[in-house]
Amino acid sequence: MADLSAARPIDAIPDGEPLISFRDVKKSFGDKHILKGISLDFPRGRTTVVIGPSGTGKSVCMKLIVGLLIPEEGDVWVAGTNVPDAPERDLMRIRKRIGMMFQDGALFDSMTVGDNIAFPLRRHTKLSPGEIADKVAESLEQVGLPGIEDRAPSALSGGMRKRVSLARAIITEPDIVMFDEPNSGLDPLTSDEIDGLISRMKEELGITFVVISHDIVGTFAVADKIAMLYNGRLVADGTPDEILRSDEPVLRRFLARNMDLPPLPGVSS
Repeated sequence: MADLSAARPIDAIPDGEPLISFRDVKKSFGDKHILKGISLDFPRGRTTVVIGPSGTGKSVCMKLIVGLLIPEEGDVWVAGTNVPDAPERDLMRIRKRIGMMFQDGALFDSMTVGDNIAFPLRRHTKLSPGEIADKVAESLEQVGLPGIEDRAPSALSGGMRKRVSLARAIITEPDIVMFDEPNSGLDPLTSDEIDGLISRMKEELGITFVVISHDIVGTFAVADKIAMLYNGRLVADGTPDEILRSDEPVLRRFLARNMDLPPLPGVSS
């Protein structure tokens, strides 16, 4: 197992090695135990999709990565920094390297599309207005929506809002982008477009993607690695091919409800 305690620049972590690691993480809310000792690696430069029924702790994992929640036990390592023990200055450094695409887009309706995308640059950089405008235009081009800076978020379709949210997530050139249900509320064709965009962004930008999803078809379209949480525990973890071949009964039942998945011999459906 890699030495996770050696803090080093993200660029110094080889592609495919753990960039984020959970080690025996436990998290509860009152007497409700959400995570019961999760150990999971998120490789650098890969797309890891976390699946599972509602209430199994998928979104909790995302909040633990950025330090919005602290586990009762265990470690959450991000590029050699243990988030639960990190001082605020180190947490801020980590958060600046992470972009977020929220489930509903989380756009400010009082701002134009351009202002929404520019928001993190105006808040965290000293770029000139002209430099910011250029980067906004570049981000919109990357997500396939050039020239819509002056439009209002309310005038956008659901798929366009997701793309604008992604443009905002990548504009600071983060090392990690986290997606909370990227296909939620979208029709199948638009979901396919978002899946294709996620795959293309990963290849073009070399970013580490963490995706929380209920969309099993979309999961297999974008994932390099899939992890399933169930009843507070990690029940499966592997490449898409390994997941499809798994004989874990809970995983097989979960996938069978969403895919034309033949039963394996000896595995109850």
